Amino acid sequence: MARTHMLKLPEVLAEIEMSRAAFYRMRARGKAPKLIKLPNGQIRCRRSDLDAWWAEHEIAA
Repeated sequence: MARTHMLKLPEVLAEIEMSRAAFYRMRARGKAPKLIKLPNGQIRCRRSDLDAWWAEHEIAA
């Protein structure tokens, strides 16, 4: 079975060029990519969820 590629929160923040505080404000409004909280408390984002989030926020040219 293929493993889903998971990104750490700092990797997500670097890709979307956003501060942690701004990201959590966006998350509070329900506008951030889906996140997964692991049993050890770490946060991850599936690559596919981040790609879907990018696709939702593309501006038609």
